[in-house]
Amino acid sequence: MSSKVDYKAAGVDIEAGNEAVRRMKSHVAKTHSKAVLTGLGSFGTLFSLKDALAGMSDPVMVQSTDGVGTKTKVTVMAGRYEALGHDLVSAVAGDIAVMGATPLTFLDYLGLHKTEPAIVEQLVKGMSDACAEAGIALVGGETAEMPAVYAPGELDVVGFVTGVVEREKLIDGSSIVAGDVLYAVNSSGLHTNGFSLARKLIFEMAGHSIDDKPAELQGESLADVLLEPHANYVAPIRNILNAGVAVKGMVHVTGGGLVENTPRVLPEGLGCVIDRATWKPQPVFEWMRKLGQIEEIEMYRTFNMGVGLVIVAPAGLQQEIAAAIVAYPKLRVWEMGRVEPGTGVRFGGV
Repeated sequence: MSSKVDYKAAGVDIEAGNEAVRRMKSHVAKTHSKAVLTGLGSFGTLFSLKDALAGMSDPVMVQSTDGVGTKTKVTVMAGRYEALGHDLVSAVAGDIAVMGATPLTFLDYLGLHKTEPAIVEQLVKGMSDACAEAGIALVGGETAEMPAVYAPGELDVVGFVTGVVEREKLIDGSSIVAGDVLYAVNSSGLHTNGFSLARKLIFEMAGHSIDDKPAELQGESLADVLLEPHANYVAPIRNILNAGVAVKGMVHVTGGGLVENTPRVLPEGLGCVIDRATWKPQPVFEWMRKLGQIEEIEMYRTFNMGVGLVIVAPAGLQQEIAAAIVAYPKLRVWEMGRVEPGTGVRFGGV
């Protein structure tokens, strides 16, 4: 005899999904301006471009998408989800901000084994806080409960951002010349990259638990250090550009670290030298290097090593950049290196 089967019996709880939407509405609404013409629940999102494009003669749409990688694993271990939403916005929006674009709208995809409204609310709150901080409208998203795809406790988040920039104000690195300076702005920690290696070193090889406080981390727990939110560079970058700093190129240091990301903005025939003596990375990086006896070049290819943003501009502009981001006390700027003839990244200093 057959028994009655419904969607919940197949692993999908529609009411839990509805509750998650109810919980997120207030968080999403705080990011909306009059340009957002639809609320949650519409089949698509409507955004008026009239205000966004006001005064622009040749607007260019700029888009990007990204996730947060296996930082989700550490998030689940710690049971802290809000910071992950912040990470997602910072990671994706930063990628178009460095091109001179103003991010306008943000969409998210959340895939998980089981919809737990409290967890979804934490994630969306983190996204909405980061969006509000950067002046971005969180206009919608998708929450997919798929127990056949995600193992119990597992989840994944992906973000999609759309922005706009006047064509003549695009920042693509094409005007960079030898002698220009690399100005570094610090990261807040690992951000969202290198977590596969970090987890292997810390939890598999060293056998630590998420609440441990290794002496090398100066009293902080692994949860605090590893889940420190990705610095949100959108507003600081906007301040730098509005201040009229002669920025020629910018690098968001994500997957691939300084080794892979910095050359992406340099014209053909140019490379750069980075002086490692100009800053000291956060303690977690040196600790991980020692745990795995990792070659230094591998560290700079895998992790941001304390540098989240690189600004390429003429010499003598450090004070101008610092003045433009003075409202962000956690950020500092320093001269890290110079552009030179050649290719790739060359390291100097100790």
